[in-house]
Amino acid sequence: MTPSRFIAAAAGTLLFALLGSPSSADVISDWNKAVAPPPPELKEVVIDNATTAVLFLDMMKGGCSARPRCIAAVPNVKLLHDAARAHNMVVWYSLVGSDGKATPDDVIDAAIKPRAGEWYRQSGPDKFLGSPLEPVLKQAGIKTVIICGNSFQSATVGTASGAAQRGYKVIVPVDCSAGEDVYNEQYATFHLAKGGPVGVTSQVTLTRSAMIKF
Repeated sequence: MTPSRFIAAAAGTLLFALLGSPSSADVISDWNKAVAPPPPELKEVVIDNATTAVLFLDMMKGGCSARPRCIAAVPNVKLLHDAARAHNMVVWYSLVGSDGKATPDDVIDAAIKPRAGEWYRQSGPDKFLGSPLEPVLKQAGIKTVIICGNSFQSATVGTASGAAQRGYKVIVPVDCSAGEDVYNEQYATFHLAKGGPVGVTSQVTLTRSAMIKF
């Protein structure tokens, strides 16, 4: 066998071995081997009321009422809402619905519904895209955003990532966002804490609503 044929044959044998080896299987084949990492540390946060905004994303009756975890998060959302109102902070809402006609009356709890000029109908995970959110934040001199949302893995992750990549510090209370199930919430939390790009994770602080000091 010529050297070139020997090399080709060896390469073919190696490729076959790799393709047939369990250690080289794709993520679907190895799905059951995944081990969840330890939960990330939650930190107390002291915010500057004048340069911090609170974002309430897609907290609508239609989606939230179908998810027990979202219903459970409403008191925590209200806690942040009331604190933000008491300190005259910037508050902004995205409203979403299947008919594209959502109004403040469709928010899950009337006690936290937006006021005039504080909301925008915006679908998609990143609420910066196609909305007036960034101009609102810039005009108010905002440097940090606190994000609550439904769902955790979509609106919260998408907007937190969008905010971080635009230079904002991001605070995510894990008890005021909800997903369809614990796995989706775990994925979202880990992505923002350690699993996502460093340009995002370095800007995000995970906490709970009661650990935020206004």
